[in-house]
Amino acid sequence: MNASDAQLDPITSIWFDVVLTRGEAFPAALPRVTFALIAAMLIWLARALIRRLGQRFGFRRNLIDVLLLVAGVAGWILAGLMAIPIVFPPVTPSNALVTLGLGSVAVGFAFKDVFENFLAGILILIREPFEIGDHIDCEDVEGHVEQITIRDTHIRQTDGQLVVTPNAHLIHSPVRVGTNREVRRAGIIGGVAYGEDVDAARDVIAGAVRGVDSVRDDVRDIQVFAHAFGASSTDFEITRWTGSRPVDIRASRDQGVAAKKPALDEPEIEIPFPYRTLTMNDPIEVQPVPAKDDAA
Repeated sequence: MNASDAQLDPITSIWFDVVLTRGEAFPAALPRVTFALIAAMLIWLARALIRRLGQRFGFRRNLIDVLLLVAGVAGWILAGLMAIPIVFPPVTPSNALVTLGLGSVAVGFAFKDVFENFLAGILILIREPFEIGDHIDCEDVEGHVEQITIRDTHIRQTDGQLVVTPNAHLIHSPVRVGTNREVRRAGIIGGVAYGEDVDAARDVIAGAVRGVDSVRDDVRDIQVFAHAFGASSTDFEITRWTGSRPVDIRASRDQGVAAKKPALDEPEIEIPFPYRTLTMNDPIEVQPVPAKDDAA
């Protein structure tokens, strides 16, 4: 035997000792290995069951992905707890669980906002207070919902800008969902001159607005109320039901104003405009303007 073989003998002997030790410990760890394989199979079946049930009950795709993610993470944690004692025999599952708990607390403090938005996203996906395509208004954010993810919600404003809002903000703040129903009540203010008959003007306005195509009088009839005494008019509040989208409300207001104007013009009901009366403290001296011939 040469010198190189003598140098390799200790390494070879150590390797054989490790293999023999692991080989002797394998029969004792066989139940754990079997349990880990069974757990992996159960996790796979659970993921398949979650996907099937989610599709059957009409869950959102994002919610199904979240449930699959949670099931996968739980499975990896369980498999890790079962594998650690096999790889490192001195470590017991209880010790690994304690270490995992302490590590989870530290990670939780470090990523508090991330986990808060994550849990808020799960609540939004489960409760479904609004859906993709709804028009919502939350404090200074207003627009159509384009996408709901685990961490944030994408809102496209009416001017075309995209606002990415954290889900925690939508959970902690009041959210107005304008398109929760197909129709929505909207109102406009219009007035007539003080010299006009209030009841007659009300009937004319009601008939004009009722004939607008965008007004859903089949849902509920329009209402015209004397609202207030304006600066130069008796003001009416005109409420009608129309589509719930912002463009529907604007179109309905446009058509209502356009129909109200000729309807009041026909019976010569005056739509007032402001008058200005100027009062001078001192008398104004009035002098005649000489004619052109006299000036020449």
